[in-house]
Amino acid sequence: MSQPRFVHLRVHSDFSMINGIAKVKPLVKACVQQNMVAMALTDFTNFCGLVRFYGEALSSGIKPIIGTDVLVKSDLCGEEYFELTLLAKNNIGYRNITLLLSKAYQRGYQDLPYIDQEWLKDHREGVIILSGGRNGDIGKQLLKENPENVKNAVTFYQKFFPDHFYLSLSRTGHSEEERYIRAALELAQTCHLPVVATNDVCFLQPGDFDAHEIRVAIHDSYTLDDPKRPKRYTHQQYFRSEQEMCELFADIPSALKNTVLIAQRCNVTIRLGEYFLPQFPTGD
Repeated sequence: MSQPRFVHLRVHSDFSMINGIAKVKPLVKACVQQNMVAMALTDFTNFCGLVRFYGEALSSGIKPIIGTDVLVKSDLCGEEYFELTLLAKNNIGYRNITLLLSKAYQRGYQDLPYIDQEWLKDHREGVIILSGGRNGDIGKQLLKENPENVKNAVTFYQKFFPDHFYLSLSRTGHSEEERYIRAALELAQTCHLPVVATNDVCFLQPGDFDAHEIRVAIHDSYTLDDPKRPKRYTHQQYFRSEQEMCELFADIPSALKNTVLIAQRCNVTIRLGEYFLPQFPTGD
């Protein structure tokens, strides 16, 4: 088998709470059919599909990479959420991400579960972070052309996640995408930050886009024809093949190479077939 040239590191299944309609088994099957060696499942703020994905991937000869997409708040961004992708490098990282997710849901009934950036300091061991692209804190500040805030955002990750932080690049037809990529590449060169290609996968085929829009509209409490409905996704957020991704990022080969390197770095072993009940204090 030829050496892999690309690995999907940002994939959402129907276990995501706000997006994603692809089921785990067809996603793994797509990996097999396209001769991919690994895949990361990064459902939104949960590990609900982890056991199914882990077992299905291993039985199909695919390396499962454990991760999640999270919403984050920080002093820099104020009340504005931004996105990050967290990948478990090892079992310690997996444990730290589970703790972050638990804390996100322990706030009480909120509009959306989110983590505080400060929490990442205490739960950083074994965690690899992808920047969230144009929707991450760095991406938002780049698009706002605020160099001081960009510098402050970068400083946090360089201090607490040295060699474990990557600037995400995606080409899925969104507005401002190329402007962000140009700014991100310049920043990567200036600050010596690695870049990585992702596709923010939400469905298997381009033809699944309309069904995905229906799911998102229901979640957001809009009708499809409502002119006020936010349109956050495109037809291009499907499970692209390795060849498609290599053609898409032919001008940034390091972004492709780093997907493979990250996949090689991530090695988590999950114990299946056992029950792990939560431990909490009870009354006498």
